[in-house]
Amino acid sequence: MTEDLDGWGEAEFALAADRLDTPEVLLAADPGDMLRQVASAAAQVRTALRSCAETGLSAFTPDARPRAIVVAALGSCGMAGEVLGAVTGPGSPVQVVRVGQRLPGWVGAADVVIAVSHSGAARQTLAVASEAVRRGCRLAGIGAEGSPLHQITEQARAPFIPVAPAGLARSSLWAMAVPVLVIAERAGVARIGEHAYELAATRLEEVSHQCRPASESFVNPGKSLALDLLGGLPVIWGTSPLAGAAAWRFASQLSENAKYPAVTGTLPEAASNQLAALDGPFAPGRSRDSFTAMRLVLIADPDEDGQVAAQRAAITELAAERGIGLSELGMDAAQHPLVRLAGVIQLTDYASVYLAIAAGIDPGQTAAVRDLAERTQ
Repeated sequence: MTEDLDGWGEAEFALAADRLDTPEVLLAADPGDMLRQVASAAAQVRTALRSCAETGLSAFTPDARPRAIVVAALGSCGMAGEVLGAVTGPGSPVQVVRVGQRLPGWVGAADVVIAVSHSGAARQTLAVASEAVRRGCRLAGIGAEGSPLHQITEQARAPFIPVAPAGLARSSLWAMAVPVLVIAERAGVARIGEHAYELAATRLEEVSHQCRPASESFVNPGKSLALDLLGGLPVIWGTSPLAGAAAWRFASQLSENAKYPAVTGTLPEAASNQLAALDGPFAPGRSRDSFTAMRLVLIADPDEDGQVAAQRAAITELAAERGIGLSELGMDAAQHPLVRLAGVIQLTDYASVYLAIAAGIDPGQTAAVRDLAERTQ
């Protein structure tokens, strides 16, 4: 790296890599222990399964399959709904919907509403849960024990699955997503099985070992991906709905952990409405006095459509011709969708934290989010 790229020259990249590969510097740069929180993913899966087993979920059976499953959640908690939609896929026997503030007008007694809030106190989620009770929906809650959400479900005699309060919502994905999947499976909407959950937990452990802080950047896929993105504008495309959910998660984690904006999409649609940007001011070789060069990230699903596979190959060629950097992340072949999703999400979660540290940013802090909350309470 010899040329200067918008202030990120060879010396700056060397300093960033040094931050990631010097243990004491890495530790000091992560005062909120975000790396430790990311590493807890496998434990979250297993703990969440135990919590589900200890919770009475007899209201959910395949014999009473709902017309739709509505996941009520905001922000990072909303990814639990995205995971369910991605794992069930287009072939889902019922509609899977994620909502933030309001229940759609058509939701009623034939539907299941799963309210997810890491703190159990998100006002919008509480409002949706209360509305679900009034409409006679089957309700389940996922959140902090003893929270307002817990109280709403208790009053409605609905099941509540507690989430351990340790860690931030954005690093507690699997603690919130696994109960959603279990409920959907009990209701006859998803097919996962205990074996797939354990395979997912094992995959999360494997990626955590590969991306561990002690592993140097030249062999650490999380650190390598972070350095690839440093100083650039990430454009993240998935090659299937499952990979598209992983792309959405990566973009969200980049914003929250590394404070990096990102563009995200799913092929083939992204090729129709975003591909033209390869010839715009963010492409290398253009005037970049006030622009940052884009970096294309392709998340490739082995179950992608054949036409999308051909499209992905062509996009790779187009990016190379234009000098656009490309990182391709391959999902595990011949694995359950949950396992494929878990592997790539764990890698990109690590990359987002490492990118923050490489850029000299505290990955645990989100001052803008806090400031907004203070102004809107």
